[in-house]
Amino acid sequence: MASFNDNEAGTDDENRPLLSERVEANKEDENSEDMNNEDIELTGCGATAACNPHRTLHRFLVLILICFLSFGSYFCYDNPSALQNQIKDAMEVDTSKFMLLYSLYSWPNVLLCFFGGFLLDRVFGIRLGTVIFSIFIVLGQCIFALGASLNSYNIMLAGRFVFGLGGENLAVAQNTYAVVWFKEKELNMVFGLQLSFSRVGSTLNMNIMKPIYDLTNDALPSYQRLGIALWVGAGFTIFSLLCGVYLGYLDGRAAKILKREAGATGEKIQLRDIKDFPLTLWLMFFICVAYYVAVFPFIGLGIIFFEDKFGFSPAEANAVNSLVYFISAGASPLFGFLVDRFGRNVYWLILGVILTLASHGLLAFTFLNPFVSMSLMGCAYSILACALWPIVAFIMPEYQLGTAYGFMQSIQNLGLAVVSQVAGLIADKYGYLMLEVFFMACLCVALICGVLLYLVDASRGGFLNLSTRQREKLKKEGEIQVQKPLSTPVKGGAGPSGAYIRPQSPFHLRNRYLSRLGAKLPDTYNVNTKALARHGVLQ
Repeated sequence: MASFNDNEAGTDDENRPLLSERVEANKEDENSEDMNNEDIELTGCGATAACNPHRTLHRFLVLILICFLSFGSYFCYDNPSALQNQIKDAMEVDTSKFMLLYSLYSWPNVLLCFFGGFLLDRVFGIRLGTVIFSIFIVLGQCIFALGASLNSYNIMLAGRFVFGLGGENLAVAQNTYAVVWFKEKELNMVFGLQLSFSRVGSTLNMNIMKPIYDLTNDALPSYQRLGIALWVGAGFTIFSLLCGVYLGYLDGRAAKILKREAGATGEKIQLRDIKDFPLTLWLMFFICVAYYVAVFPFIGLGIIFFEDKFGFSPAEANAVNSLVYFISAGASPLFGFLVDRFGRNVYWLILGVILTLASHGLLAFTFLNPFVSMSLMGCAYSILACALWPIVAFIMPEYQLGTAYGFMQSIQNLGLAVVSQVAGLIADKYGYLMLEVFFMACLCVALICGVLLYLVDASRGGFLNLSTRQREKLKKEGEIQVQKPLSTPVKGGAGPSGAYIRPQSPFHLRNRYLSRLGAKLPDTYNVNTKALARHGVLQ
């Protein structure tokens, strides 16, 4: 017994250094954790409400920067539309070649819709990525303006291609910043302000670019006057770039003070998920393409149409052509609230298509003041956007939303790239009446697909067209199950004991709120991230 105790004591003596080392290491870890948990003390200007990330005033100063982040991009996107006559005259191009300025913007986003979020999450990071994509926008607009100054239409086309590389991805970054700073509060309002502010940029472009062109020296060649006007647009993109740089600085500073990680888009895009897409989702894709190709190419060609048919002056034509953007800035939050309040998304979707079809019919076959028709189109555009994009989240599980939204936006850009060219050819060969008939035919396709969506959904229980009250009832029933572990293992999970239904990710939140506000999902994003972007969230 004595020898056994001696050996045991010897063993204890041998272990004491190891135990003491572990205790000291644990103390060091605890001390480091305590130091990390201590708030960074802010002094001087940094402690004021305007500079303290904990304070509401600072967050709303950041919101101003977030809104201005895409202002230059939205302002310059429709520069060709605002200066359509001037570009065609100075560059001596017909309508089909003119529409290449829009097609070349859309082509790169056919692929970038899938990879923009990945680049921001895994390659650049949100702060550096924002600056890089802002630089693409600045370079694209500068090349575009330089081509006009040098009287080279090919250089102008190259500029629009480069511009497209940054435009939709910047919308992804913008939406990510919004979620990072306002995820817990005011997110609904923030996305509404963001969308409205973007549309203000589009409206401002439509109404000031022609006057800026007119202010240039009449003695200069037309291409030089055009270049001067486009360089003004480049100034707006540089301003937005500076906002992106400063926003990145404030976000990095806040990350240190608040001890949070840099924002991520949350996108998870996997091409193999396409095989799981149901019929209802494919109908949504067809509706998306058939509808938006009847709106954005029309706006791109609208100036000459209003001048020729209605005898409007260039200023009046620009004003009426901008009504869709102007009205959607205010109407999107309103109709988003109504869709939220009553539900029945499929009914709203079909109503939006019908009203847009009626608007094109009035423009084509009557001489009613186009302010009425375009106002109707603006309301219809807002209704459809508020109803269309959330349906995807009703159809697909969260882990496939990135793929679904990315594919939807990719097809949308492909449609815009092709139809922009087709629209230009029709306008050149057959005139604007046949162009309107073509747009109405596209809307008829969207309407047929909308009716088929309703019938297919009705045959499967009508889940997509539930009222808000019915959906809330199902949600409450689902919440009872959320509180319990799943009875079967979840694919990729740890098993029954730890498999709980997870709360919505920032990616899903972003898609949900952007969609409800009628924002075009950034082409490289989803309401979650891709944006939320141009032709439908925020485009």
